[in-house]
Amino acid sequence: MRILKWGLALVVLVLIGLAVWLWDPVGSNPPPDDLAAASAAYDVEIIRDNWGVPHIYGARDADVVFGVAYAHAEDDYETIQNVVAAGRGVLARYDGAGAAPTDYIVALLGVWDTMESRYESDVPASVKAIAEAYAAGLNLYAAEHPDATWAGLAPFTAEDVVAGFVFKTPFFYGLDSTLMGLFGDEREAAIALDPSGGREAFHAVPKGQPERGSNAFAVSPERSGDGVTRLVINSHQPMTGPVAWWEAQLVSEEGLNMTGGLFPGTPLILHGFNADLGWANTVNKPDLADVYRLEVNETGDQYRLDGAWRDFEEETVKIRVGLFGPFAFKAKRALKSTVHGPVIEAEHGTYAIRYAGRGEIGQLEQYYRLNKARSLDDFMAAMAMNALPSINYIYADRAGNIAFVHNAQYPDRMPGWDWRKDLPGDRTDLVWEDYLPFDEVPMLINPESGLIFNANNTPYSATDGADNLSSDDFPAAIGLQENQTNRSLRIIELTGDGEPIGRERLLDIKFDLSYAEGSQTEAVIAAVVEEDWSEDETLAAAALHLAEWDRSTDRANRHAALGVLTVVQEVRSSFDGSSPPPPEKAFRDAVEWLMTHHGRIDPEWGKVNRLVRGDTDVPLDGGPDTLRAIYPAEIRDDGELHAAAGDTWIALVEWDEDGEQTAEVIHQFGAATLDETSPHYDDQAPLFADMKWRRALIERAAVEENAERTYRPRWTD
Repeated sequence: MRILKWGLALVVLVLIGLAVWLWDPVGSNPPPDDLAAASAAYDVEIIRDNWGVPHIYGARDADVVFGVAYAHAEDDYETIQNVVAAGRGVLARYDGAGAAPTDYIVALLGVWDTMESRYESDVPASVKAIAEAYAAGLNLYAAEHPDATWAGLAPFTAEDVVAGFVFKTPFFYGLDSTLMGLFGDEREAAIALDPSGGREAFHAVPKGQPERGSNAFAVSPERSGDGVTRLVINSHQPMTGPVAWWEAQLVSEEGLNMTGGLFPGTPLILHGFNADLGWANTVNKPDLADVYRLEVNETGDQYRLDGAWRDFEEETVKIRVGLFGPFAFKAKRALKSTVHGPVIEAEHGTYAIRYAGRGEIGQLEQYYRLNKARSLDDFMAAMAMNALPSINYIYADRAGNIAFVHNAQYPDRMPGWDWRKDLPGDRTDLVWEDYLPFDEVPMLINPESGLIFNANNTPYSATDGADNLSSDDFPAAIGLQENQTNRSLRIIELTGDGEPIGRERLLDIKFDLSYAEGSQTEAVIAAVVEEDWSEDETLAAAALHLAEWDRSTDRANRHAALGVLTVVQEVRSSFDGSSPPPPEKAFRDAVEWLMTHHGRIDPEWGKVNRLVRGDTDVPLDGGPDTLRAIYPAEIRDDGELHAAAGDTWIALVEWDEDGEQTAEVIHQFGAATLDETSPHYDDQAPLFADMKWRRALIERAAVEENAERTYRPRWTD
């Protein structure tokens, strides 16, 4: 009995000790009065129109941005908090072990080291004022909604706003894929050969990066045939989450007047339009991250460089992984860096990475300048900051100018090397220091054809005229992409005749539903059709049915379900880096899935391809990598594919011969991102599904005429 008592006592002591070790409360938020104190410095008017879209007016730019934060928090506060926690590197404390890699990467990339070394000195006062205003708007909302605010997360700060850009912008060109490739169990990447000879490749299979999506078009008044300049903004994003579009209009007496899309946590329009100009963004994927293989000594504390051993720079970070309540597991991780950059230690080797955007803090400043631009000269001056690591810009304005900028911070690399492969880490001369000047960035302004387009394809196909950019004009070390997507191939098929591209033809191109000749889809279908299926009557009949597919994805099409299900994983692999099944297996799985859930291989595509949101459940045209881009999150077990990404917020902006502007827009769901009780949770979904528009309310008189609610956020205790 005494032994049992001592045993129980020991268990209790161990549990107490464990509880003490794990005790790590996140803390409480400041009192509401304290949180709301800074809001007194701002005065903003928000008018929600009959679609729930906020039109935000203030005397100063800062007043407007204060209103942006408050209005966006009304619609998507939970996601904004998630974004802030991720940028701070504390997301795992709230979301558990699954978020620990995010916190580790924040530390690995030195996000807050950049903030500490550059925020005070390198962020202009005008930009700090914008960031402070956004933080004040969030803090006012937090003061009013203490139960919805994550414990210990408030107050939100101006530094949080800027750090969000520092953290996120490198991932748009695929830095996450580079990192994941290094963290993996194997490293299937060749090492670059010294152009002077003397080195051998370790492997011969390069590991690709996932692609991202988007379309954009600009048509000059000469090409349009009716004297109208047109811009189509058509980013492909997830339909919900931290990089889902939210629409707003921002108007100040200091010259800010932008309508467009924002992500949670961003204070300004990321792409959109004002009365004088507009721009669309598409993701580009030049080679902007370099991996160096390091030679490490036996004790692991030094690496070889230029024939000598050097010490790693080392620090230890603590990642707090939330368990339950006030308890968290505190994981310590060592961080190492070299002259190249941060270090990743894996089973297959030790690597350092150097990447575009490292240590950059000017992203918000560049967006601020873009939001204030009123001419092509203003726009190009803002772009010349070159603070954004990547992203294409497709531009149009009321003067009839159109332009394409294959924007990136292009490393100024030593010529002769294959920089897409791993680099030897023992040579200082391979550690680039600067970026190429902005005037060497690939761009095309006012091409003769009067058409500019991009669908995440090579910059060498940006127009249908004779003045496309050429690879001969750029050094190989710049690492420009050379791929085509199905969407770009279809644009090439649908243009190139020199004939006018008016409104109707432009929209026919944008909403095109087909797969192109020479596309990835065509190759998969051909492989299936060429297979001998004679031993299975069901599969043989299905193969004949597949061969008859016209490659269209209209909702009434009875071949598209089998076709898309056969190719969807192959298409997805080019976006997320996954390994698709062989075409024959994908086809078998598609047949089995259709027979299981529909009892036939030829249901109408709209019975399968659905937009589901709230009370809305409607059929969709389009599919993966079509110009009408629709991507499912998963192949569901109920016989449906629910749209989760692709076409989201879209805009058609027009300037007539007199410079008068009209614009039509649509959002895939509606303004109320999280409020399922709001009529604006899904009120735009039926229009979106039918590829229709709503008129953008630009002038204040039109906004007031269609006002649903007008208010001025203020703290009243």
